[in-house]
Amino acid sequence: MKKLIAYFIMLILCLLPASAQNTKDVLYLKNGSKIYGKLIEVTDTLFKLQTSDGSIFIYPKTEIEKYQNETIVFNGRKKKGGGFALEAGILAGAQSSKYDAPFSFNFLINIARNTRNIFGAGSGVEYLGQPFMPLFLEYKVLFSEDKTTPFIFIRGGKLFHINGDFEGTDQATPQYNIPKSFEGGGSFTLGTGISWAKEYGETYLSFAYRNLHTSYQEATFQKQTSTYKNSYNRLEIKYGFRF
Repeated sequence: MKKLIAYFIMLILCLLPASAQNTKDVLYLKNGSKIYGKLIEVTDTLFKLQTSDGSIFIYPKTEIEKYQNETIVFNGRKKKGGGFALEAGILAGAQSSKYDAPFSFNFLINIARNTRNIFGAGSGVEYLGQPFMPLFLEYKVLFSEDKTTPFIFIRGGKLFHINGDFEGTDQATPQYNIPKSFEGGGSFTLGTGISWAKEYGETYLSFAYRNLHTSYQEATFQKQTSTYKNSYNRLEIKYGFRF
């Protein structure tokens, strides 16, 4: 666990430089316009510049007032509107369960009520010995409107088993099969993280307390049914992209 936490701390330190502002070439036209992009050719008579969408523009030198490389101004985070996010990570922690670090992948559809308050709904797949599909609602609060900012979030929902029943084997009497019927249960997440806004979206890293429940039934050859419940209390560590 200590090695895992140290790894993610190193990841944060590596990602921090990525939050630095980018620079682009800028052509100042004599008509007052500014054209941002990548300068790919300069001759005695023209400037050739490629914009972020791949378009190439050629301007005669007589139309150019000046050229320079400058930092792109960060215009702020999205004020309102919809978005889409993808995230993946693990649910780490010492448990009685033999699954030390279950994998988790989620996608979310979210709506920014304003810059700092974001509501979302999500699903995905999580592997806890068996695959489960989570359905949840989320509320996220950013600490500021800056390009790099911490945030806190809360999620609540339920897990649903998505792989049908499983035929296992009774270790005491291996000649008999034991049908297993799996079911999901409640899921709760409370966490924090850090977000890096970019020109066309944001990336984020989150750490959270995760509580979730599953259960399964076993029927022995004597046609007796037993129900077993699993409760997980995990450290959820995820990296995501929001567009």
